[in-house]
Amino acid sequence: MTVLASIVEGVRADLAERRRARPLAEVRRAAAQAPAALAAPAPEDFGLICEVKRASPSAGALAEIADPAAQAAAYAAGGAAAISVLTEARRFSGTLADLDAVRAAVDIPVLRKDFMVEEYQFYEARAHGADLVLLIAAALDDAQLAAFAALARDLGMAVLAEAHTPAEVERALAIAPDLMGINTRNLKDLSVDPARFGPLAALCPPGAPLVAESGVARAADVAGYARAGARLALVGEALVRSGEPARAVEEFTAAGRAARSEGSHDAPDDRGDRTVLR
Repeated sequence: MTVLASIVEGVRADLAERRRARPLAEVRRAAAQAPAALAAPAPEDFGLICEVKRASPSAGALAEIADPAAQAAAYAAGGAAAISVLTEARRFSGTLADLDAVRAAVDIPVLRKDFMVEEYQFYEARAHGADLVLLIAAALDDAQLAAFAALARDLGMAVLAEAHTPAEVERALAIAPDLMGINTRNLKDLSVDPARFGPLAALCPPGAPLVAESGVARAADVAGYARAGARLALVGEALVRSGEPARAVEEFTAAGRAARSEGSHDAPDDRGDRTVLR
């Protein structure tokens, strides 16, 4: 079993428990009563999606983060474009309570970062204040990608689609995501190769709001992604371990903006009349 398959298996088991405790009808009512979602981040130059992330399958425990709201507020003070909240419990030590706390603490978009594999999770995300949700192409088939993207939008949420191979980029672009994430980590074996970003970015339309994911340890890594076409970088481990999250966000964001200001870095368009991002 791949790492991704193992994670999804655990997600489904935990989800079954939540469904028993809170039926779908109740969650749907809560989602309908939630305040309107904020728009997806769209920085003119470059921005950071900063993660509230306690642990990961590859690195283990990262940081205690006893106060997710304070962590998110520090990110916002540093100029974060959005906050990503890990809600998966078994491998990332996240909870929906973290999402609640962060949503109440900041006035910028909040992403529920989880392995979204069932309809229930989308109503759950909106009920807890998420503005964006993650769709991982490697975990979903084409029908699921399309159906879940439509459901997210019906609920007022934006979609970050994630891919880490050319075939997954093609599939993700077919749902016209609001943000196109390119993950340089292979979720099947957890290997990371930042060099994957450039070739995959080149498969996307010019001006696409590309999000670089994984492989960021320092500001220079962010700059490298920005030069290759990223308009956003999703960063977790480097920020939670920095000790000074606001300052780290400022530094990383400045590095990305400086790299993009060197010239036009949008990926070339060689896709003809194929689907483009919204």
